[in-house]
Amino acid sequence: MTHLLVAGKLHPVGEALLRDLPARGVTVDYVEDISEPSYAPLIGKADALVIRTQPLSAATIAAAGKLKVVSRHGVGYDAVDVAALNARGIGLTIVGDVNSISVAEHAMMQLLAAAKRVLRADHAVRDPAQWGWRNRLEQREISGKRLLIIGYGRIGRHLARMAEGFRMEARAHDPFLERAGWPAGNVAPVTDLNEGLAWADCISIHVPRGDRPTLGPEEFARMKPGVILANTARGGVVSEAALSEALASGKVGAAGIDVFDAEPPDGLCPLTAFDNVILSPHIAGITNECAERMAIDSVENALAYLDGTVDPGLVVNRDHALMGKPPK
Repeated sequence: MTHLLVAGKLHPVGEALLRDLPARGVTVDYVEDISEPSYAPLIGKADALVIRTQPLSAATIAAAGKLKVVSRHGVGYDAVDVAALNARGIGLTIVGDVNSISVAEHAMMQLLAAAKRVLRADHAVRDPAQWGWRNRLEQREISGKRLLIIGYGRIGRHLARMAEGFRMEARAHDPFLERAGWPAGNVAPVTDLNEGLAWADCISIHVPRGDRPTLGPEEFARMKPGVILANTARGGVVSEAALSEALASGKVGAAGIDVFDAEPPDGLCPLTAFDNVILSPHIAGITNECAERMAIDSVENALAYLDGTVDPGLVVNRDHALMGKPPK
């Protein structure tokens, strides 16, 4: 019998799939809590692990004597010690294109809500003394504005199509795609990020977290006064301290932020002090429809890896994975 460990609550459709797995020769441990200590005691008997956003450390991997594959319930794997998996030949899979539309919609919402100063507008209705706020003309239109998309993968391309419906002029910065081949369409590449930052009225960022923030103090200094920023990528991609200073100075007019350095943010997160920032709890890719797709795909990817039928394009470390062979 194959044993599957599922760490983190799944969509009800995914839970129904788990109930059907014994008929396919698969036993299941299901831990709804999203923390490493909650599932680590069960890792020793798992052939496969489905994991949400909680960490997977080298220490836990060392205790996983039977583990052959880790299947991420999503596309990011910042909290997974990939080097430790590689050392053991354990595969790491991600879901395919299940959340790009959801994330692009969220980014579009952030741009609109920030431009329209939605929080301030809402407060002006709830507190009659603030009704006169409407006459300050703080709201902005996005139609006809310039949008810089940093990271032009599936999400960025969906966003570009949505922005076209608002008559925005979109350009994108993505050095990888410039080398590999730029996608067809009306969005021109911006080779120099600083040039793009100075050009844009609105910026949406869709890149992985690197060794340093993609947008830090130097990058904010290049932007137009009053620029609108949307971040649905990862915490740390945008410097929270630099963004706070830019908001306080008016360099950034408004922003939408879905991801944070610490999640959930601690009491020291500086962005909570601003009412021209739309905050959301890392939910851009967690619509009901997307959660259903991720639950099914993450479980099926784990099982497909074990029987050798997984799409190789979904295996992050395929150069190190043993693919069906016993772990080292």
